[in-house]
Amino acid sequence: MDGSALSSRRDFLRQTQNADGGWGYFPGKRSWLEPTVYAMLALQEDKAATKGFELIQSWSLPAGGWRTSAEVSEPNWTSALCLTAYVARDIRDEAFERGLARVLGTVGAEGSFAMEITQFLNPAIVEFDNRVQGWPWRPNNASWVEPTVHSVIALKKAAKLPGGSRHLLSIRARIGSAERMLMNRRCDDGGWNYGNSRVWSRVLPSYPETTGIALLGLQNRSSKELEPSLITAEKYWRETQSPLAKAWLTIALRNLGARIEPTAEPVTIRPSQDILVAALQCLGEPDGGHHFLRTDGVPA
Repeated sequence: MDGSALSSRRDFLRQTQNADGGWGYFPGKRSWLEPTVYAMLALQEDKAATKGFELIQSWSLPAGGWRTSAEVSEPNWTSALCLTAYVARDIRDEAFERGLARVLGTVGAEGSFAMEITQFLNPAIVEFDNRVQGWPWRPNNASWVEPTVHSVIALKKAAKLPGGSRHLLSIRARIGSAERMLMNRRCDDGGWNYGNSRVWSRVLPSYPETTGIALLGLQNRSSKELEPSLITAEKYWRETQSPLAKAWLTIALRNLGARIEPTAEPVTIRPSQDILVAALQCLGEPDGGHHFLRTDGVPA
């Protein structure tokens, strides 16, 4: 991709912004939190990004977390994305603190009495270490790869902000458990499935999209630990036909220091009509904002 491709995608995001400042998953559809966060990050300092962030702020909930849309007042995994958006804007206000507390307090159901009984009675249903927990899509559910990664990124970002020290013990504990959970769920080929690597004694395949996302949550692990996963990710990057998977893999591999060759595309490229994909493609560009999802180690 060249600069003109990045520019055309950003123009597409500006043109598809809703009147309320947010973005839907497709042009003309109502605003949702996930595409709004990524479009805002892709546009960086643009005034459209500021308007998008103002909508995100307006969706903050008194009990912590953020609405997923104007019509849905129940927070879920996307609250982690808001923390990352706030850090990108260098804002730490009461809404951020409430959201951080909510993310820290949300945990997967692994280790619960009900899940331990289920695993004891049917040990072959899923094979994983239930002593390590990540984050669920919704509270009180089991941990899955994607919401776990987004929460790990958010907490690592939050730990770097001034005043984060009072949460460091909790943040370290949650990140440590989540990283172990991600490594425990890694598939035999080095990639990741959406949740588990084995079900009913059957080895499950990994997928390009979740492999890219999982690597973003493990950016601070050693290169030796990640070597088989990077080999798989680079293979997926070359072979996948999914624009969403390609975008996630590009962001992850760039942040992990891999050399990503630009994709040859015509100057007249038409951006994907999927707004989330277009935003992630922007973030995957060398100057497109992938650093917003880059993480360093948590302070000691």
